[in-house]
Amino acid sequence: MPRWLLVGLGLGLASSVLAACLFVAADRLFPTRRHPHGREGGERRRRVELRDYLDAIGEAYAEEHLVEGQSVAFYLPERDVAITFDAQAYYRIDRSPTVPILVEHEMPGVHLGDRLPFEVPDVDFGPAEPAETRDPATAAFDELGLATTASLDEVKAAYRRKVKETHPDQGGDEDEFKRVREAYTTAKRHAG
Repeated sequence: MPRWLLVGLGLGLASSVLAACLFVAADRLFPTRRHPHGREGGERRRRVELRDYLDAIGEAYAEEHLVEGQSVAFYLPERDVAITFDAQAYYRIDRSPTVPILVEHEMPGVHLGDRLPFEVPDVDFGPAEPAETRDPATAAFDELGLATTASLDEVKAAYRRKVKETHPDQGGDEDEFKRVREAYTTAKRHAG
């Protein structure tokens, strides 16, 4: 073999190992923030809503429970009902005695009662203000977690914090990221 080929292969291998070491070191020094269950954005929000709903109707449940070998978001042991976001798990459980409920990521938690195979009490979470009647500036400041009297610097700082949580490159949800961007644009115009 020619000497230049061996030198080239050696340099290529050495640079690949060096790049891999740099990536491992960077990942350990600057870890990506992850949700405890690995879920981000819409599904995380729906889990909170479903949990609140199940608590409000007084139904006992287990989270991340195995049913027929499938992990489901919520399992109601007294009723033998499995609530899942995964269509494959739904169809596998559908062949068993357990009643599966498939929940879309966009479905608000209060609508779970319409899908449950038993009677549920009416739950009032307070008056829901329709998005179209809500003041866009107030909604924008709420999305950023700020008071409507916030300054431009506070708006910018809140936006930077929210972007770190919601940006898809950081494991966030695309829709939530878009809402944060739109809220930032609106809040900038109305900042005090």
